[in-house]
Amino acid sequence: MSLARRHLLAAGAAAIAFPASAKPSVPRLGLIADCQYADENDNGQRLYRLAPGKLKAAVEDFNARGVDAIVQLGDFIDKDWRSFDALQPMVDAAHAPWRFVLGNHDFSVDDAFKTRLAQRLKMPGRYYAFDLGDWTFLALDGNDLSEYGWPHGSAELAESQRLHHDLYAGKPDWDGGVGPTQMAWIDQRLTAADRAGRKVALFCHFSVWPVNPHNLWNAPEVVALLERHSSVKAWINGHNHDGDQGFKAGIHYLNLKAMLDTTQTSYVVASFHADRIEIAGVGRQASQTLPLGDTPRPR
Repeated sequence: MSLARRHLLAAGAAAIAFPASAKPSVPRLGLIADCQYADENDNGQRLYRLAPGKLKAAVEDFNARGVDAIVQLGDFIDKDWRSFDALQPMVDAAHAPWRFVLGNHDFSVDDAFKTRLAQRLKMPGRYYAFDLGDWTFLALDGNDLSEYGWPHGSAELAESQRLHHDLYAGKPDWDGGVGPTQMAWIDQRLTAADRAGRKVALFCHFSVWPVNPHNLWNAPEVVALLERHSSVKAWINGHNHDGDQGFKAGIHYLNLKAMLDTTQTSYVVASFHADRIEIAGVGRQASQTLPLGDTPRPR
């Protein structure tokens, strides 16, 4: 394993600590999927030019509502490293801290920048955890195994390509997977949450359930891991711009609709209660309540 890879994995295992005064009993998070800005003319449903204005309005709304954090569920930008600069004023204007998840289009930059994305977005690593109130949130890297998420010539890309060929043949190149080191880290975090009686929501760019072409390459293995842990209550993602939803073995799976391809907007303020998750949708994202239960899980 390369030194850079070891450093990355160590960073990924980090957890973001909030001061005691910032730990509400009911965390409220602003959630955005697929802002996906690029300095490009609109292309079909990809309304690139509208993205900055919609993001600015969402941040102003989050500020007015006093959310505890803003989670961007991947594909913050598209096509060019300079796309980040155009969105930076909106990032800076937020009163709450940002928690980014990496998506496939975030990697549509030159190879030289691919290992710098987490640093550019001030993430502690490509995957990480943070706690608010009685909830633990895991921000995952679904590009860990992928055909695009590592520079050409890297050991990580070679291994991803081998696994894609050997284990996940036929899975789309624009999806990715969660590698074994990250899977072990997720298992450890969920085990700790089980023992502590905490509830867990996982954020990823990619879906895992219901079955559809946007799912992680190794979605069945990820779902099986989640179902072994009583702490897991929700998996929330983007990637499929039309949105999707499912419920299985006591776990809610919610694919938020994209902010990019609508003349309105699409985002959420989610309140994480002890017995439910309240989804307050804006624009084309519907509002709903996700009830939580104590469904027994297989061991």
